[in-house]
Amino acid sequence: MVTYALDASAVLRYLDDEAGSDRVAEIIKSHLGGNCKAIISAVHWGEIAGVTCKTHGRSAMDLALSRLEAFGLEIVPATAERAVRASLIKLKRKIPYVDAFGAELSADSADHVLVTADFDLKPASKDAKIEFLPSK
Repeated sequence: MVTYALDASAVLRYLDDEAGSDRVAEIIKSHLGGNCKAIISAVHWGEIAGVTCKTHGRSAMDLALSRLEAFGLEIVPATAERAVRASLIKLKRKIPYVDAFGAELSADSADHVLVTADFDLKPASKDAKIEFLPSK
């Protein structure tokens, strides 16, 4: 079964109904139907919280996170081992550290696919499967 690792950019596209939101909705629906698994790094979860709070306020952030929690996405902790692996990906591929956590999740297994709208991750596609959402 395929596991989709959603990063903050993909989830924010979904929440804001921007380009690619339909694909993220399709993944969530498939996850809820038991046809795939959907995961997100705790680091990206925090990024979603911060961006949503800054853009729309605390109440909107609480509502968005509650809505996302209802989907049963697995929030993968940023353990010491994962942090080191993300750091090595960052150094090797010259990508932002937070983005490297998504790449690290997708590199975990051959059936993992990172879903992102962040084209800074292009270099990491040499190490992991990455599905890029359309640009805005």
